[in-house]
Parts: sequence; C-alpha cells; structure tokens
Amino acid sequence: MKNQSLRQRIIEAAFRLFDERGIQHVSMDAVAEAAETTKMGVYRHFSSRDVLVDQWLSATIAKYRGVLDEIECLYPEDPHAQLREWITHVLEGLPTISHRGCPFVNTVAEVSDPEHPLRQKIRGHKLEQVERLKALCMKAGLSNPNAAAAQITFLLEGAQVAAQNGSLPAIEKSLATLTRQILSERE
Repeated sequence: MKNQSLRQRIIEAAFRLFDERGIQHVSMDAVAEAAETTKMGVYRHFSSRDVLVDQWLSATIAKYRGVLDEIECLYPEDPHAQLREWITHVLEGLPTISHRGCPFVNTVAEVSDPEHPLRQKIRGHKLEQVERLKALCMKAGLSNPNAAAAQITFLLEGAQVAAQNGSLPAIEKSLATLTRQILSERE
C-alpha cells in the first residue's frame, strides 16, 4: 500500500470504507487512518468528504456500466444472451450484495433530499440502465419490452434487497426461473 501514491491510497481506502460502511458512517479521520496518512494529508488531495463520496459514486456507476458494456461486446448480435448474462451477473453478485446491499439503494437511503446531487446522479444512472434494458428487450423481440424491462428491474433490484435482508431462501433459483419466464415471452 505504501508504494502507491498518497492520492491513490486515499481513494482506495475511502472507496472500500464507503462500500463497507456506507457514506454517512465514514469520516475523514477514518479515511486518513485507512490510507495510513493524516487528516491533513487527505485534505491536501480532496477538499471535502463530499468530493470523495462523489468520486466513489461516479466510479461505482462506471463499474456497473462497464459490466454492461463488456456484456454487449461479448454478445454483440445476441440480445437474449446479453439479457441472460446481465441477469447472471446480478445473480453471481448476490452473495456479496447480501453483506451490505446495493450501493445505490443504500446511498438513496442515507441521503434524504431527493434533489441532492448524489440522488440525482443515481436517478440518472438508473434511468439510463432501464432505457438500456428496454432497448435490449425490444431487440430480443419480447412482446412488451417496456413491461419486460420493468419486470426485470423489479426482480433484480428486489433480489438484491431480499439477499441483503435474508428474506428468501434459494433466491438465485427463484430469480433465474422468473427471468427465464420473462425472456421467453416473444412477439
């Protein structure tokens, strides 16, 4: 860790802490300690905790988009395969999500003002994600792409919450079955 630049250590420490604890439970002191520096060392690189939180959220959004971009590249002419892989990605992430939950849902819960820039950034990301899902459902020839996108969104987001609160046993199997049913509804 000491071989990295101080800025990179701070970013990695802050992002890890935000993932593990949420944004409201991470102070600049905690970031400094995790990055093995002083609070002043953190402030030399970042003017506020809000700047770090914004960068973490942007990086988290970019990671999610990157997964979808990679899936699109893997199956460029096969929207059904893209949809299945997207669902598989979420299914495979459920054990990890069960620790703390979806970072977007958690951030929305921690930031009460719906007009706050973080909430707006999440809203934009989620709207873009749903539009991408609708386009895939349309390309896949599903009978009602808008409804299919909504159903898949409800299932994936709900599965993440259910995994976090432990309310459903065998959630992966149930989710796989339900999404297969949606994907089989052709025009």
